Amino acid sequence: MLDFAPRVEKEALVTTTKPKPRRRLPIWIRSRIPSGPTYNRLKNLMREQNLATVCEEARCPNLHECWGSGTLTVMIMGEVCTRGCRFCSVKTGNPGGVLDRDEPRRLAMSLAAMDLKYVVFTSVDRDDVPDFGADHFREAILQVREHCPHMQVEVLTPDFQGRQDLVAHVASAKPDVFAHNIETVERLHRRVRDLRAGYKQSLDVLQWASETVPGQITKSSIMLGHGETEAEVEKTMKDLVEVGCDILTLGQYLQPSLKQLEVEEFVEPARFDAYKIMGEELGFRFVASGPLVRSSYKAAEVFASSLVEQKKSQWDV
Repeated sequence: MLDFAPRVEKEALVTTTKPKPRRRLPIWIRSRIPSGPTYNRLKNLMREQNLATVCEEARCPNLHECWGSGTLTVMIMGEVCTRGCRFCSVKTGNPGGVLDRDEPRRLAMSLAAMDLKYVVFTSVDRDDVPDFGADHFREAILQVREHCPHMQVEVLTPDFQGRQDLVAHVASAKPDVFAHNIETVERLHRRVRDLRAGYKQSLDVLQWASETVPGQITKSSIMLGHGETEAEVEKTMKDLVEVGCDILTLGQYLQPSLKQLEVEEFVEPARFDAYKIMGEELGFRFVASGPLVRSSYKAAEVFASSLVEQKKSQWDV
């Protein structure tokens, strides 16, 4: 009886505790159900080739817009992340140090069949493999160059645990755009991101990519709505410009499920507009800013594509 009574009390506590409901979305945040022939064609091709997209894994609100127009963000190195950022709905665990070495070739062959002009590929964090997946990224870039020579490639990479040699290994394959997301302001990093990530570490990644290939176009992203102040956003922008970041996207954080961090604030569209002006005045070459903007966002990709065309004469692609 002495052992049984506490368990009854604990069970009662569990069964009577109700999850806290998510905050109601404001009127300016709307997303449509994915549909259309181009969307369906891309979805079927991805399933046939057993390839994952961050669009689906991260529950992106712009999936219908990007897939419907033939823009794709592919997630390589599996669907299980070794980190546990508190804003992200991607599965967390230990993939066991196994990578599909044929994935870069299959990725390139699939993209060739899709007839796209611009593709973004990103990944989960793979702290379970010796080079954290850097060579896998590099091989994916090289395979796309071989099989899709007219396709522009953007990579959105992890931080490779702050190793400059691994960042350089990926950047030296000359992706058209090298992206790495700072995600939030410095004060909120430990609350929002996995403890193995770091504010300065993310800035270093962008700087090293720029230093490896002179003229490399770099890009980053900030989520708003975690409780940051306008002064902190401005400071983050200045830090990114200082390390040579060319393109910035700012969007509203939306809680993917009750397991992730709650939204502290829904930022109004007028403030997003003000941040766009601020960022361009601080020195970014392009800023995409709006409630539904994400790091892989079509407007930013269109601008990046035009920059790539300008840079072609300077690179031995």
